[in-house]
Amino acid sequence: MKKIIFNVLTGACVLLAATAAPAQTAWKPERNVEIISGTAAGGAVDRANRAVQRIWQEKKIVDVSTTVMNKPGGGNTIAWNYINQHAGDGHYVSIAPFTLLTNKLVGTSPMTWSDFTPISLLFNEYMTVAVRADSPIKTGADLIERLKKDPSSLSIAVASTLGNHIHIGIAKAMKAGGVDIRKMKVIAFKSSGESMTNLLGGHIDVVSSSTPNVVAQLQAGKIRVIAISSAQRMSGVFATVPTWKEQGIDGVFSASQGAIGPKGLNAGQIAFWEGAFQKLSQSDEWKKELAASYWDSNFLSSRETAKFYETQAAELRNILMDIGLIK
Repeated sequence: MKKIIFNVLTGACVLLAATAAPAQTAWKPERNVEIISGTAAGGAVDRANRAVQRIWQEKKIVDVSTTVMNKPGGGNTIAWNYINQHAGDGHYVSIAPFTLLTNKLVGTSPMTWSDFTPISLLFNEYMTVAVRADSPIKTGADLIERLKKDPSSLSIAVASTLGNHIHIGIAKAMKAGGVDIRKMKVIAFKSSGESMTNLLGGHIDVVSSSTPNVVAQLQAGKIRVIAISSAQRMSGVFATVPTWKEQGIDGVFSASQGAIGPKGLNAGQIAFWEGAFQKLSQSDEWKKELAASYWDSNFLSSRETAKFYETQAAELRNILMDIGLIK
């Protein structure tokens, strides 16, 4: 009997040790984590990176210290090169802008989403089309009718490169309205702030931009936002702005922002960061950040994000072919 009890206890100890092993070996960061921002301080994506860093620290989601490192230049290429200099190292993460999908397609960068480790999707942002408050263009329909007659009659500002989400946002709506989008006069500025300055100065007729970049001038009454690419009308400052869909145009479009790590992260590292970003997305603080920028939460797991990127890249290729930026 003693021998049986001994064998049972021994087996139980082995089983407990085996089940405890994954918990003992689960990966977590052991030193400072760098959150890499591909733009200078103050931009929309940089603000998102800094919000992540602040909430992680305040909510103790990540136990070690975290710092935001700005690596601007080359349409995020400098930042992405830096991230992948640390292949397999889970101490580097970044909020990835939509250009992660478009840059390689248009030749801005040799890197795309599959050169990194997708961790999660976080939120969607929508594109607006704005004119000066005194512009004769009152609606999205007005803009389309003008450009159908002469696609190059108006100058349209985007930032910060042709073929990005801001360019695609207006091009998709114009194509749906029957405009020859290859003949549109689209000018790329370094930032949406610069686009807006040129609009207000009378140097540009129309600005296509994401939601955070038009709020201040819209509230000040200096611009008129004539359309937004969301599927449904938004609240707050955009409550009076009709969607393209409301105006009878198939212009629904969103740019999804996600989180990536260096290439070669292992399953444990991916699981840790996926969990950290999921906890972030569930926090009230993060929800307030999204609401302030008129972004919609859209959390997806690492595996779901990879599938999304693959599908989205194929769709974007078709749109960019229509614009004439790729063959």
